[in-house]
Amino acid sequence: MIMKTIYNKLLLFIVIVTSVHSSCKSFLDIDPPKDSATPNEMFANDATATSAITGIYNRMGLSGAFSGNQNSISVLCGLSADELRSYSSSLDVFYKNDLPTTNTTIETRLWQEPYAYIYTANAVLDGLKSAQGVSAKTKSQLEGEAKFVRAFCYFYLVNLFGDVPLILITDYSINQQAGRSSKEDIYTQIISDLIDAENLLPSSYITTERVRPNKWTATALLSRTYLYTQKWGLAAQKAGEVIDQRTIYNIVDNLDQVFLKNSNETIWQLMPTAGSNTKEGALFILTTAPTNVALSPDFVTAFETGDNRKTKWISQFSNSTGTYSYPFKYKIRTTVNGIISEYSMVLRLAEMYLIRAEALANLQQADLALADINLIRKRAGLIIPLANLTSAQCLTEIEKQRRFELFSEWGHRWLDLKRTNRASAILEPIKSSSWNDTDVLYPIPENERARNQNIGQNLGY
Repeated sequence: MIMKTIYNKLLLFIVIVTSVHSSCKSFLDIDPPKDSATPNEMFANDATATSAITGIYNRMGLSGAFSGNQNSISVLCGLSADELRSYSSSLDVFYKNDLPTTNTTIETRLWQEPYAYIYTANAVLDGLKSAQGVSAKTKSQLEGEAKFVRAFCYFYLVNLFGDVPLILITDYSINQQAGRSSKEDIYTQIISDLIDAENLLPSSYITTERVRPNKWTATALLSRTYLYTQKWGLAAQKAGEVIDQRTIYNIVDNLDQVFLKNSNETIWQLMPTAGSNTKEGALFILTTAPTNVALSPDFVTAFETGDNRKTKWISQFSNSTGTYSYPFKYKIRTTVNGIISEYSMVLRLAEMYLIRAEALANLQQADLALADINLIRKRAGLIIPLANLTSAQCLTEIEKQRRFELFSEWGHRWLDLKRTNRASAILEPIKSSSWNDTDVLYPIPENERARNQNIGQNLGY
């Protein structure tokens, strides 16, 4: 599991940040801690203790699974589903759903990286227990954020791999021998951590940016978790609690402004690092024929006539080799004059309406579900409201709206197809002979199984 050497490396990656400023200042602009930093030094005062958490967000934005680059969840899961098409030999295995157990991206990005963040969160929770120099207010904030981070990482681990080791301590000698915990136990822990985070975090953001979670960030992820575990009443309730915070969150009518930093639709964003705009913009926006990914032509043609998300959130590049469509939610590919205007969106309000709609439809409250569906459709430019739909018809429409609203964001389409047992029906005709029912889970990395023989492999690998 997470070995002692990985823990030592984690300490070196933590970036000292005394606050997250309203300017575009990157976490990287602050000098990192010295190699000799000890846990006692890290929790000596509010500023150094805070750096352990803000360092996680910084590392998330740099590269890998949470960054928006080619090895991110958004890209890899988009390829596994029916959103993106691969133009890279290293990404072909995700598009073809033909992943070997030795795939290094699976091992380093989708497995080791989330566990590294979990380990750091566990270390923060342990350090706060005996921290004498940290104020009570900061302790509450950091404990809430650490539990949120842990829940966030486990949410993706359990959805990508199924049963995974549940690591809640920092004793590497125990962790490296941990077996896989059931999906149900993982979700129980996620829910417990998010309820704690709700109670520990303030309703307002601790900075003028929306880059550190508040109470409603935890509530939003809790709502999604309840949806995934089919706790419909709780999913609708929690989504509604976020929607009701109208002094903080509102649907942004202008589709070009949804993904701006600190937009009113933002529940949580990651601040770009190293003086750049988003990794998503740098990767997706094409100025040449694609070398990584582009949108699937079938996806582009599936939009309803009049849907402004097609015209506002998709653009094209053409040359002698063809015409390629790409996600254009983020408008900036290369930063000019150091101006940072877009942050990477992680959680946003539109998802809360779609969660509540789906939960209400499953509770046979079609009229209420339809009101939320029509709100999302109206923002997209589909101004004629739907009416008189059954609950089953609402669910069909919600699947469609989630597909067109959340594409290229955090693997929503891939996870939706799996949790609704629709993956084989949708993907087998597209992926043909390369698709197997067992492809809904990624393989456990072979190197991890070699280090820890208590971890079994997923079916089909």
